[in-house]
Parts: sequence; structure tokens; C-alpha cells
Amino acid sequence: MITLGSRARRLPAPPHVVWDSLTQPRRPATRSWLDLLPDEVEPSVLEAQRPGSVVWSSLWPSRPADRVHFELTAVRNGETLLRFTVLTSDEAPDQSKVGHLRRRLNHLLFANLRLSYGQ
Repeated sequence: MITLGSRARRLPAPPHVVWDSLTQPRRPATRSWLDLLPDEVEPSVLEAQRPGSVVWSSLWPSRPADRVHFELTAVRNGETLLRFTVLTSDEAPDQSKVGHLRRRLNHLLFANLRLSYGQ
């Protein structure tokens, strides 16, 4: 597996809440945060161990072998340190595409998901 990118940031919710958001992003009675672009598809949850890890299928039909691995760690004040890592068993795309994949996940997780928690 080739690592295409990884990033970790804090989210203002405990790990079990973030885990629920990642495993059920369209759950009723929650704020919508998984706003996909036309070239993206809803990911499937391939693996999940509550409350510490989740693996998604690719969001990009053009990159079906990509996987998004999430690690959730409890940190101070009831927050979660969320790390995503994009892995692939295919060849790595050019740097422009890698940058796009990382930016999209940054936006979905550390802007949209964060805002869904009220911050």
C-alpha cells in the first residue's frame, strides 16, 4: 500500500460521537456534513472498531483502490484527535490529484464535520 497523504487535527466532540459521524454520515437528526462533489460518491464503511478506527472505501470512482483510514484518539476536554490516511494499492496519481484528494478530506472533516458539531 502506498500512502497518499495523512493529516491529524482535533475535533470538538468525543471519539464515540466522531465515530458515529464517520460510520453513519447521513444519520437522521444530525447536521449534514458529507457534501460530495459531482465526481465523488458516498463511501462505504469497510471496517470499524468503536471508538478508535474506521476505514472508508474511496470517495472517487476514478480511484477505486483508494482507502481512507481514520484513527480516533481521545484528547483533553472531551475532544478527539482525528487522523486520516489515504492509502492505495494502485499507482500513486500525480501530485495535483494527490493534493485534490487531501484538500477534499481536509474540507469534509476539518471544516464541514467540525461545523456539524457547532464550531
